[in-house]
Amino acid sequence: MSPIADNGQKLSFSDISLNQLHPGMVTSAVIERLSPAAWAYLGDAVYELYVRTLYLAPPKKMQTYHKLVVGQVRAETQARHLRSIAPYLNSTELAIVKRGRNAAASRSQRADPEIYQQASSLETLVGYLYLTDPERLTILMALLEIES
Repeated sequence: MSPIADNGQKLSFSDISLNQLHPGMVTSAVIERLSPAAWAYLGDAVYELYVRTLYLAPPKKMQTYHKLVVGQVRAETQARHLRSIAPYLNSTELAIVKRGRNAAASRSQRADPEIYQQASSLETLVGYLYLTDPERLTILMALLEIES
């Protein structure tokens, strides 16, 4: 399932990337100086926005939207999604995932530490790719099995 524009075309992360909204604002040098925690912070928002967008059609009650989105942004679901795309990741992406796992300093009170690390790793990858390669992010997000 992919987000759909008014004209019926599928949207991709390249359609909404920060670099396109503010060209030159985020250079590769700036991106590389950001911490994995910063990538995860951004990735958390991008991932949730992607999931929210998927559930917009057909229209639902707000409570239903919330329930569906919460089910997908839970650490356990994100960890499962990371495991499902892991075979498709290249060496650079695997290194970003590892950096995200190692940077997951805070711990969820609810989630198992390993699950939380995997979820943080996915968010780190999403944030990094959003800034550096939105087309690749679109490909990887399309591989996720998001329940409708």
